[in-house]
Amino acid sequence: QVQVVDSGGGLVQPGGSLRLSCAVSGSIFSVNAMGWYRQAPGKQRELVATITRNGNTNYADSVKGRFTISRDNAKNTGYLQMNSLKPEDTAVYYCKMAIARSFYLTDDYWGQGTQVTVSS
Repeated sequence: QVQVVDSGGGLVQPGGSLRLSCAVSGSIFSVNAMGWYRQAPGKQRELVATITRNGNTNYADSVKGRFTISRDNAKNTGYLQMNSLKPEDTAVYYCKMAIARSFYLTDDYWGQGTQVTVSS
């Protein structure tokens, strides 16, 4: 019943910007921590940024100062604002949400992935 959908990817020139969104549908108790990951061709999936329910954030060194993770708890939606994009940011970006379906049971849910391509 619970489903996470990420969106907002596309083709952008170096130095450009994109905003990714992550939304959850279905009957849930709460969304706890969430994060964004990315996977480039031939490479392992890596952590980009995380945010707790209370708004505490962490970023990979490669994106600090350029990316901003945020969330709207009332809408059960997360975001990743990406500025000053570089070709090395090209990857499939995945949203992960820790979702509680009851008072004390929490599981991780992944979005399907959205392609971000930075190229001239």
